[in-house]
Amino acid sequence: MTPWVTRLLVANIAMYALQTLLPIVNQLFYFVPRLILYRPWSVVTYMFLHGSLTHILFNMIGLFFFGTRVEARLGSRRFITLYLLSGITGALASLIFTPNAAVIGASAGVFGVMMAFAMFWPREKIYIWGVLPIEARVLVIITTAMALYFGFGGRGGGIAHFAHLGGYIGAWVYLWWLDRTSGAKTFRRKVQAVPPTIKRVVGLSREQLKLDGVHEITREEVDRILDKINTDGMASLTPAELQFLSNFAPMDDRK
Repeated sequence: MTPWVTRLLVANIAMYALQTLLPIVNQLFYFVPRLILYRPWSVVTYMFLHGSLTHILFNMIGLFFFGTRVEARLGSRRFITLYLLSGITGALASLIFTPNAAVIGASAGVFGVMMAFAMFWPREKIYIWGVLPIEARVLVIITTAMALYFGFGGRGGGIAHFAHLGGYIGAWVYLWWLDRTSGAKTFRRKVQAVPPTIKRVVGLSREQLKLDGVHEITREEVDRILDKINTDGMASLTPAELQFLSNFAPMDDRK
């Protein structure tokens, strides 16, 4: 698993255990939109509370399956920014549409991660209940329609539908901003500036690189570049770093 996905899983599970042992934790950290000025910390802390075992189970499954690939794509810093921003915009959407409803759960953050997944891999098949295949982009469309229908139809059923919508919106805006500033477009320009053979290094893991017999100093440089990818994403690499890393791609990838 990637670093922030692991930390978020541990934090959510630990908080759920704490909730079970000390119910006062709920009173301290849940989010009530109309009380935002009196409990500003709850805009973030509500994301680490859950109402039931099923609630946390589904959220953590979503975080695990969607988050790992999204964090690997964005880098750890951008990933945690995306996650927290989605949770905060989910809280703000609840403030606008359901100011009196108490809100808990990681759903807004997880929905933001799901939006990112659908934007990066729109045609990727997601298997609902492990059986029903559905493209990621279609899943986002369906869940958005459901949130709008149940949210505005007053049939919430105890689910924070507007928080889900806020999570989607926050993630979309953040990724749009990255694309406009230093994200995907910058990376595409960098990749276009180097030979086509170097482009094949994109997406390779350390295990796929050919490092047998390589000097320790060279290995350290490879590790530094991989750490940079993990922290800041592929967009952070210079053409020289891409060139260097491509030297260790499998032979089939350098034809």
